[in-house]
Amino acid sequence: MVDLSRPQTPDPYPLLPSAPSFDVRSDDVVDGQPLKDDQVADKGNSSPHLAWSNVPEGTRSFVITAFDPDAPTPSGFWHWVLVDVPADVRELASGAAGEALPGAAFHVRNDGGEAGFLGAAPPQGDQPHRYFFVVHAVGEESLGVDADASPAVVSFNLAFKTRGRAILHGTYQH
Repeated sequence: MVDLSRPQTPDPYPLLPSAPSFDVRSDDVVDGQPLKDDQVADKGNSSPHLAWSNVPEGTRSFVITAFDPDAPTPSGFWHWVLVDVPADVRELASGAAGEALPGAAFHVRNDGGEAGFLGAAPPQGDQPHRYFFVVHAVGEESLGVDADASPAVVSFNLAFKTRGRAILHGTYQH
């Protein structure tokens, strides 16, 4: 039997090179609160609405990610990685991950193997998981990866090209 009682992992973002924060809001995710059924894999499985503002000067594109550091793996679980969102985009509607993407934006496969959004799906009976929805402001029009990159490679590139980060996190527990 797997012991699902374990300490919660730390917030991973302070471990990265520091970057200024900017504003992000959502009609679907309330910071620190349980996710709506729409963002749960076996219920709605839909990417949340996100809108951002006050981005750092020099932003030339965005990367949008959703990450669960509490997954029972040493590396967490990437639920969504959207790369090269044009700099003039300031909002994604609910379900945008399943729609036509703006400009040259593309998905990198999440840890479920899909190019798109995969909703929350922690193991039954596990601790509450945190889902970090992050808008990364990038100082280049392209992050310099392609759709075959792993989420870890995207994150590695972001460590050196991020001009700012806007973070919301929701929680979910089966």
